[in-house]
Parts: sequence; C-alpha cells; structure tokens
Amino acid sequence: MLTTTELLFCALTLLAAYFVRGITGFGSALVAVPLLSLLLPVTVVVPVVILLDYLSSLSHGVHHRKQVLWREIFPLTPFTLMGIVTALYLMKTVEPGALTLALGIFVMLYALYSLLQIKPQQGSRLWAVPLGFLAGLVGTTFGTGGPFVVIYLTLRQLDKLTFRGTIAVIFLIDGGMRLVGYTLSGFFNQDLLLWTLLSIPLAVVGMWGGGQIHIGLSQQRFVQIVSVVLLASGSALLLKSWG
Repeated sequence: MLTTTELLFCALTLLAAYFVRGITGFGSALVAVPLLSLLLPVTVVVPVVILLDYLSSLSHGVHHRKQVLWREIFPLTPFTLMGIVTALYLMKTVEPGALTLALGIFVMLYALYSLLQIKPQQGSRLWAVPLGFLAGLVGTTFGTGGPFVVIYLTLRQLDKLTFRGTIAVIFLIDGGMRLVGYTLSGFFNQDLLLWTLLSIPLAVVGMWGGGQIHIGLSQQRFVQIVSVVLLASGSALLLKSWG
C-alpha cells in the first residue's frame, strides 16, 4: 500500500503529465510513466496510463476530426501492430527490474534528443516501417511510443492543426490495439481499473489547465524544462533498478 505522501506524489505527477498533454497534444506518458514507476511496477503503471491516454486521445480526435490525414495513418498501422505483439511477449517474459532499467535508459536518451533540438527533414512513407514498429514496441512496453509517431509526422511535414488531429487518431488506433493486447494478456484487473477510474478527474483537470493557460515560456524553453524533468526521472529509475 502507498503512503499518503506517495499518493500525493502520484496525484501531482498525473496532473503535471496531463497539463503537458493539454499544451502539446502528447507527452503525458513520457512524464507520468517514469515518475510513477519510481513507486509502482512498470507493468502496473503502463496499462493505467495507456487507458487514460486513450480517453484523452478520444476527446482530441473528436475535436480535430476534420483535420485528420488518413493517408499518413494507414502505413503505420501494420508495423505498429507487429511492435505491440513483440512488446506483450517481452512484458510476459522479461524481469520487472530489467524493464525498469530499459525505461530509465530510454527516457534519458529521449530527454537528450529533445535538448539537442534535432529537426527531422522531409521523409518518405517508408519511415513508417521502423518508426511504426518502435512506436508499438516502446509504446506498449513503456507507454512512451509517442516520440516515434511525432518524428514520423514531422518527416511528413504536416501543419499544426493536421498534426494534432492526425496524431490523436493514431493514438486512438494504437491505444485501442494495446488495450486489447493488455486485456488478452491478463494485465488488467479490478485494482488497475479502480486506479484508472480514480485518475480520470486528475487527467481531465490537467488537460483542461494545459489547454486554457498560456504560459509565459517559449516552446524551446518549455521543452527544455520537460527534458530536465525526464533526465532526473530517468536517472532515478536507473538508480532504482541498480539498487
């Protein structure tokens, strides 16, 4: 059982994670999963966050449905499914400590990538093969496959509104496949569903706040702050897995 302080930490983490999602349209799992995994097993945290993200993507997808670019979605789907199946196998066979270590390494690498501000150039739909697979693999294992989808859509040079609508629908399709996989693999139980139900109000408040508040920071500085948080949480996960 978690202490009162630990429960408060979880609540604040969820608020912060979905505040970020309210601003950017993605990124909630990148913030929530590594921080919550400091207190809870990865195999508990990820299904809950994925379900919350699915509900969030549903609202975004409906709101921006007219801007969805379906021809950029179809190439990703089969390779994402391949990644999901591979990830479900790994989650069943790999030790939790190894998953925590891998999550810490991935989060730190992504934080460094964000800080370097590498801008992908235009690319063909062939990038859907590796990036779709990695989105399914990393997204199912750690709930953080969004960066690979972001890179793909950036390579395809979508405008801002089309980007938000398309990525929301991709997360809906991807999240739906993952939720089915978690259910069939036995990861969901009454306790996880209760955690999700209790977390929904926090996610709603966080997303609403992110969507309403115009923070006085540039996009670059905002990304830098989030990246520093990810570096810290990734380092803490590495220490946890080695301790």
